[in-house]
Amino acid sequence: MTYCVGLLLDEGMVLLSDTRTNAGLDNIASYRKMFWFEEPGERVIVVLTAGSLSITQTTLARLREAIDSPDACEATSIMKAPTLLKVAEIIGNMLSEVRADVDHKLAVMDQAASASMIVAGQRKGGDMRMFLIYPEGNFIEATEDTPYLQIGEHKYGKPILDRVVRRQTSLDDARKAVLLSMDSTLRSNLSVGMPLDLMTVAKDSLHANDRRRIDAGDEVFREMSNAWSVALRDAFVRIKV
Repeated sequence: MTYCVGLLLDEGMVLLSDTRTNAGLDNIASYRKMFWFEEPGERVIVVLTAGSLSITQTTLARLREAIDSPDACEATSIMKAPTLLKVAEIIGNMLSEVRADVDHKLAVMDQAASASMIVAGQRKGGDMRMFLIYPEGNFIEATEDTPYLQIGEHKYGKPILDRVVRRQTSLDDARKAVLLSMDSTLRSNLSVGMPLDLMTVAKDSLHANDRRRIDAGDEVFREMSNAWSVALRDAFVRIKV
């Protein structure tokens, strides 16, 4: 399983993903689930993935083929699409197509596979936008009222986002919020695991300008996790009932 989260704020976007795909006593695998496409100064697109690797990897491979194709056009390439809405439509259609192909092959074994994605980005002259794309290819968009989207094992990390994240939240506070959201998930679900991939895209930068890989031994993350645990215990003690 996995956990990915994206925040759409006035100052920019913050995105975080884990890398665990298989969890068991003797079977743990890690794969990157954050991908980005950019033409600095023109557009930046970030994709977070959750679900079946066979679906997500094939979808991304076909998207790259469409970008590199000599016949690439606004209707087929996310790097030529005129709007971020069109980008979401292209990715949603491709995800749905790949899922249908895989489901057809798995049907003989009475099995099925599924995947979802968060797509975020900005093009020159346009607004930052963020979408959650469902396995069927349809999608919803982050809004002023709900400026964040999650996929995967999202329930453990949702409470802190609900309590602290607003569109006006600073990028520094947003990074703290998604990391604490991930920390809560890591503590409660073994199917989510490190290393983590963290990205910040400042508004109008049109560039994936701040990327960070956080490994299991990262001292800053460990100290933040410990400080959060202490703060929660202290708050619990102080509350009167």
